[in-house]
Amino acid sequence: MRNLNGGRRAAIGVAGAAVLVLSLAACGEKENSGQAGGPAVTASADTDLAAKVPDAIKADGVIKVGTDSTYAPAEFLDNDGQTVIGFDVELFNAVAQKLGLKAEYESAPFDAILPGIASGKYEVGVSSFTINAERLKAVNMVSYFSAGTQWATKKGNPGGVDADNACGKKVAVQVGTVQVDDITARSKKCTDAGKPAITIDQYQAQSDATAAVVSGKDDAMLADSPVGAYAVKQSGGELELLGDIYESAPYGYAVNKDQQAFAEVLKEAVQAVISDGTYKAALAKWGVEGGAISSSELNPAS
Repeated sequence: MRNLNGGRRAAIGVAGAAVLVLSLAACGEKENSGQAGGPAVTASADTDLAAKVPDAIKADGVIKVGTDSTYAPAEFLDNDGQTVIGFDVELFNAVAQKLGLKAEYESAPFDAILPGIASGKYEVGVSSFTINAERLKAVNMVSYFSAGTQWATKKGNPGGVDADNACGKKVAVQVGTVQVDDITARSKKCTDAGKPAITIDQYQAQSDATAAVVSGKDDAMLADSPVGAYAVKQSGGELELLGDIYESAPYGYAVNKDQQAFAEVLKEAVQAVISDGTYKAALAKWGVEGGAISSSELNPAS
C-alpha cells in the first residue's frame, strides 16, 4: 500500500539474501507470466469509450505509464530484466485495450512517478498507489483494487515480534509507502510509553526489504497484503505471515489533475473490464482475487 507523502535463506548475509530473493522472484515470474501461467488476459476495444479519450492522449496510440517495477506480484521485471509484468500490469493492459490503446511502461523510482505525472513525462501512474487525501490534492485517482497491510517475519518468528508491541525490534519497509507512516506511529507509541523505539530500516526496493528479513538483519517487515503474501510464497519456507491484514484501502491509477476527462474515461474502462469478466480473469491469474472491487470510482473519499 504505497503512500508517497502521505509490498530466503538464513545465514547467507544481506548481499546473498538479495541475490536469492531475485532468484526466487525469477521463479515466480516464470510461473506467473505467459511462460507457464497461461496466456495474457486481453480485452476487446470499446469504440464508444475509445472516442472519449482526449486527442492528446490517443494521438500516438499509447498510454505512457510510470511504474516502480520492484513490487511483486503487482509490478516487477520478467526474466529478461526489462519487461514489466504483474497483476497491476496485466489489468491495466486490459484497461488500455478497452480504450483502443497500448500501455507502454517505464520503470522509475516510486517517489519519482507522481512528479513525472505532474511534468507530463507519464500519462498514468500504475504502481500500487494507495488513494489518500494528501495524494488526491495532487492527482486524479481511479480506483481498481483493494489492499491492506500485513506483517511478515522469518519462519517461526525467531525475533519474537508482536505487531502490536514491536518496541525495540528492527523492521523493514519500502521508502514512500504507507507502511513507513504506520511503523513510525507505532514507534512513537513505544517511546511515549517509555519503551525502546522501533528501528525503522527503509529500502528503495521491496525486494531489499524482504532480503533484510531473510538474512536476519531485520526482525520483520510490513508490506501491502498481496506483496507480503507473494514474498512469503517465493521464500521457500524462509518467511511467514504475521497477524491479519488490516487497514484495507483502494489502489488507484494516478492521472494529472488537468486530465479530468481522461480520468473519467479510465474509470469507465475499469468498470467495463469488471463487467465483461476480464478483470476477474486478470486477478485470478495472479491469485489476488481477494482484492477485487465491484465498481470503480474517481477520486473516492479516503
